[in-house]
Amino acid sequence: MSASAAPAPLRKATALAPLRKAAERIDRQTPAHRDRAVDGLRALALLAVPTGHWLLGGFTLDSDGGLHNASPLSAFGALAPASWVLQMLGIFFLVGGYASALSYRRRPGSAGAWLKGRIVRLGRPVLGVTAVWALAAPVLYAAGVPEASLRTGATLVIQPLWFVGVYVVVTALTPYCVRAAGRLGGWAAAPLLGSVAVVDFLRYGPLADSVPSWLSLVNILPGWLFAYQLGVSWGERRIGRRGAWLLLAGGTLLFAALLAVFHYPASMVGVPGAARTNSHPPSLLVLALAAAQSGAAILLRDRLAKLLARPVLWAPVVVINLCAMTILCWHQTAMLAAAVPGSFVGGGVGGGGGGLAGLTTAPDSLGWIAARVAWMPVFAALLVGIARYARRFEHPPEGVRGGRALRRTVAGLLAAGFAVFALGLA
Repeated sequence: MSASAAPAPLRKATALAPLRKAAERIDRQTPAHRDRAVDGLRALALLAVPTGHWLLGGFTLDSDGGLHNASPLSAFGALAPASWVLQMLGIFFLVGGYASALSYRRRPGSAGAWLKGRIVRLGRPVLGVTAVWALAAPVLYAAGVPEASLRTGATLVIQPLWFVGVYVVVTALTPYCVRAAGRLGGWAAAPLLGSVAVVDFLRYGPLADSVPSWLSLVNILPGWLFAYQLGVSWGERRIGRRGAWLLLAGGTLLFAALLAVFHYPASMVGVPGAARTNSHPPSLLVLALAAAQSGAAILLRDRLAKLLARPVLWAPVVVINLCAMTILCWHQTAMLAAAVPGSFVGGGVGGGGGGLAGLTTAPDSLGWIAARVAWMPVFAALLVGIARYARRFEHPPEGVRGGRALRRTVAGLLAAGFAVFALGLA
């Protein structure tokens, strides 16, 4: 019997056989001590980043065919609850703190050497994506891409990278977080919550008119350190099921109170034109959500570990974690790889067309949402294609040591130039 004449279930099983073998090989190569639940949580938080940006970030076209940022949240406030699910940075910082606590305890050398190694692993992919864009931007401009599209693209590319800077700072504080966890357990995160609450009261309360606008920046460090500290305490085994239930219940109640009583914005991401935002810098609502998510994650850890004991589910988690920084740094580029050509096809420069639905049309209708969902597999495929080459920034090939200092210097200069352009300083 030929392959084409075989029954459909048999053909499907034959086609999937290589994937099953690969999954089983990954499963066999996984060390027994590997915490699959924590890796699974990290993978889930990672996937939420491109999903959120692709779903809640749109474009409009100007008369010259230039792309400009837009959001469906401006027209559909009812979509705000979707941001509660897609905003999973609390989980990311939680598992980051957990993993850092374990890694710090196992470090073979000094704390400085440990921190340097982690910074290098975070910095290489950032230098890579910004240097590539610094080289590509003038080429794209010469090819006819409007400056407005390039500035929009640069803003989108650099937008998620703030996370790396914050993550480096909280990682540098790991020794202090470990000490705090040893003394106070899970309660070590409480002063951080209190600090954000005080700043929010000052900027949103009766004294708001007399408070300088820069005061909100005080929330950046304690706002993101909160979940990281919880993760460190969890890694130090100072948060058990009782503490997890307290986080889940307390976070949920605080979240509901902030929305219903204190009228915090419902969206966890910025909405163009809105007077207030929860995310930049983080408000108390972000910490409430992070507390609830952290409690749920700790409670579900054992169930998730059992689920990920299956090779077919574990293999994708491994792949996602190996490409973590690549996904973070390049997912916006993948969307732009579709949107920039689409700005020409759907009306283009001087074309006067209405744009491609869900890609370059205004995100102000239910039809746009359906069309954007249809575009998301295209973005994912483009990201996979980009990652085949971009992963070398995350995991550089062995050997070839000559000229590394020169390459790093050139990449740093290109990255700095791109940042100046992206921030509108040039």
